Amino acid sequence: MATWRELITEKMADMGESWSDLVSITLSDAEVDRQFDDGWGGAQGAAFTAWTEKHVYFPAYYDGSEWCASVPRNPNRTATSHVGGG
Repeated sequence: MATWRELITEKMADMGESWSDLVSITLSDAEVDRQFDDGWGGAQGAAFTAWTEKHVYFPAYYDGSEWCASVPRNPNRTATSHVGGG
């Protein structure tokens, strides 16, 4: 079980950011904190997009697992790997 708050926090930390860097998010506080099974079955976490000055965060899904992925907010000539594949 996980919440988007936990998964987004993890990904933000990987990217050197935190919630204080958040510019906007499409989720309500209740949706950010709602628990869902992130490890089995269909996509259960709410769809979302979150923006900081440096990145755009969004849900990723593959084979029953969900996590938070991100891409740079601005062009930086770095290719993005496939999201959701193994």
